[in-house]
Parts: sequence; C-alpha cells; structure tokens
Amino acid sequence: MKFTSSYLSLPSTFYRLSKAAAFPRLKLLKVNESLAQEIGFPLSSFSKDELLNFFSGQASLPEAEPMALAYAGYQFGHPVESLGDGRALLMGEIGGFDFQLKGSGQTPFSRRGDGRSALGPVVREYLLSEAMHALGVPTTRALAMVLTGENVFRQNGPEPGGIFSRIAPSHLRVGTFQYFYFKQDLESIKALLQYSIKRHYPELLKMEPLKNQALHFLKEFAQRQGDLIAEWSSLGFIHGVMNTDNCAIGGFTIDYGPCAFMEEFRFQQVFSSIDERGRYSYFNQVPIIQWNILRLADTLLPLLAETTEAGIKLVEDEIIPLLQTFPERRLKRMAKKLGIDDFTSEDGELVISFLTYLEEESLDFTLSFRKLPELYRGEMDFYPDTQRRNDFLIRWRKRVQRVDHLSRINPLYIPRNHLVQKAIELSYQGDLSFFEKCLTVFSNPFEEQEGMSEFSLPAKESEKVLKTFCGT
Repeated sequence: MKFTSSYLSLPSTFYRLSKAAAFPRLKLLKVNESLAQEIGFPLSSFSKDELLNFFSGQASLPEAEPMALAYAGYQFGHPVESLGDGRALLMGEIGGFDFQLKGSGQTPFSRRGDGRSALGPVVREYLLSEAMHALGVPTTRALAMVLTGENVFRQNGPEPGGIFSRIAPSHLRVGTFQYFYFKQDLESIKALLQYSIKRHYPELLKMEPLKNQALHFLKEFAQRQGDLIAEWSSLGFIHGVMNTDNCAIGGFTIDYGPCAFMEEFRFQQVFSSIDERGRYSYFNQVPIIQWNILRLADTLLPLLAETTEAGIKLVEDEIIPLLQTFPERRLKRMAKKLGIDDFTSEDGELVISFLTYLEEESLDFTLSFRKLPELYRGEMDFYPDTQRRNDFLIRWRKRVQRVDHLSRINPLYIPRNHLVQKAIELSYQGDLSFFEKCLTVFSNPFEEQEGMSEFSLPAKESEKVLKTFCGT
C-alpha cells in the first residue's frame, strides 16, 4: 500500500509543515479495523507500537509529510481571514482518502491554543461519525482513538487528553477558497479549483473553458450540500456550527463539535453552547447552507465571467434557482419518512402539520417516525389525542397506501446525547465497554436488537444533556 500526499503538489502557501507534540504515556484505545480494510490501510504490516506512533503523530507515514492546512472562514457570519488547522495534522493519504489527526498538538495556526483535545470530543466524534455512516449520510469516518497520557484544561477543569484519527475524502472547505479570496490571490484560487475538481468532481476535468468548470463545480457542490442538509433534517441532526470553514467541498458531514441529534422536536432547537442566537438551529440549516454556497460563489466570481457584474448575474441565473429548491428538497425527504415517494406541494403541508404536532406535544422526533406503522394501524398510545393528530391521520391514511417498509427508512437507534455523554464519562474512568456497546448498536440503526431497549429511549429528565460543546 502506497501512502501519498497530493497536497504537496500545491504551493506551500496552502499548508504549513508541522509535527505532532510528544506525549508521555500514549495508549491505543481503538482501531476501526473494518474501515482500515476498506481503504487499504495495511494494519497487519505494522506492529502495535508502529500503529500507536502513526495514530499519535510520533511517526510519519511513508512517502508523506505531516502538515496543517490553511483556511479562513465566516464564523457566525463574521469573516476571519486566517484560521487553519490549529489542532490537526494531515498525515497523508491512503487509498485516495485523507488521514488526519485531531488533538496532536500546536501548529503554526494554533493562535495561542494548546492544539490538544480532551478525550471526550474524541469519543463523541468517533461515535457520531460512525453512526452517521451507518445511517447512510455522507460523512468523515473514525479510524482510531488514542489516549495521550496527559491532561488538558477545559471549561470543567482538567480532562484526559485524546487524539482522533479521521478519514475523509479530503479536508477542503469553503473556507479554503476564502483564505485566498481574502488575500485576492486569484492564481491560488485557480489552483485550488483544479485540485478540488480532481479530488471530488473528476467528471468536470474535460470541460472547457475554465469558466464552465467553475460554474458546474459550484452547481455540483450546491447539489451535494442540498442533499446533505435534507438528510440531516430527516434524522433530526443539528450540526451546531455551520461556519464556512466547517463546510466540506466534497459535500459530506465534517467536524462533529457541538452537534446533537434532537429528541423532543423543536423547529428552532439549539444545543451548541456557542450558538447563543440560534443561527445554526435545526430548521435554519437550509438558509445557512444556501448562504455558505453563495460565499463560495463570491470566491469564484472572477473565474465565472469577465466582470464582477456578469459573474453575479450568472450566479443569480444559474445558482439561486437551484438554492431555492432546498426547502422543498427537505420536505420531500421528510415525506419519504411518512411513506410518500411521489411528492407534491400538498405533501409539504402534511409534513409541516405532523412536525407541528410533534412540537406542540413535545414528542420524540425519532420514535414519532419509527412508530408510524402503529399509528397507521390505529395503535395510538404513543401519540396524544388532539385535533391536529386526528386531522393529520385522516389525510395521511388517504395519501399513503403502505407503511411496512418504514422501519427501513426511519431508524430506531440514534446517538442520543445522554448515551454519548455516558460513554464519555465511563471512558474517563478507563471503561470503554459502553462505548463499544454504543458502536455495536449504532452500526445497525434500523433493526431492533434484543436487549438494547435503553438505546432507543429518550433521556430521562435527570439524564438530559441540553448543551453541547466544541471541545477546543
């Protein structure tokens, strides 16, 4: 197996070569052997000590050099011209996928940060990214988890340190383009566009001239992001920090910080401790991704047309109509959860009616969809008797012919906040048994598993986790 580092083909302004910090008592906690096999990482070719060194950054991959990537971003709507990997290192590529470490120490982009990660965010991202993969949502993946043997200091005091090994189709972001946009470096944007197309949209490589490539790149990126947000919405997933630097050019979920899966349904649900104004609330994720896509369009305007005015006109004619389909795309995906495959505008009203009922009755989002076959058959114990429920039921039964297949669409198990928190707390005591149990259950989210009822139930009042944190 050959390890590569295609980022080295780009100008040195795109990255900073860097090395991981030294850690006192490293311990390899978990390796995702099935993922390693899938991407062609030859685990058996290395000793346990060598693997520990790779997954902690103490040794580099053959033919690759560790680096921190440069990017900028709009954070909560405000431009930050230089961010970059402040606690992450791209170690190289394996089978066409990036292999990145998170929490491996300071880099030139750390901006006075310690570059470390507590073990908690490592456990969280491992569980959530693997759960998202099992749910069929495009996402980064978890390859390994390491205990550093030192404490890091966060809002609750000292916590054990951890390093997360992440696999991704790439780590290119909208913010990567913005880094050079803020510098007015058009040549670098051109180079980045070509590299991004090669990594994610190779079918566009033969397209000429460059302005056609740029336009279709933007369109394809928008299509993927629109589909991704519809998938998030269908699962009650709230990313929590949809800044442009957390928006992947490849159209997949990246950066599981203060994210959460909703239990009691709320259109404007927020968990992220830093989202004080609800910018990235559940139902606001569609307008936010539209805004992020237009920020990428800003960076490509000089490549789209001869003048800025002409470029804006092209975006208005070609991209805006596409973005305007996103709300309906979300409703169409939600309608599938009700058993509707031939979506019409009236079905959108039916979806909103059901969601409004869930909010009014504070019902669990996941179970409310999972139990729909029971509701259809007249088993109504889970669903409080209200006029809205009865009106919905009449319309829904007329519209939908079959519901038995819905158990293959609506999951029973999601990584609920209290389950993830329990796995984190036990991991701090050196106990990974619940973490492993979570992984087993979340890897098969649609099929009921014997003896695993606790994983399908909402949190008790004393278990509720109402705030989630970035971990930085």
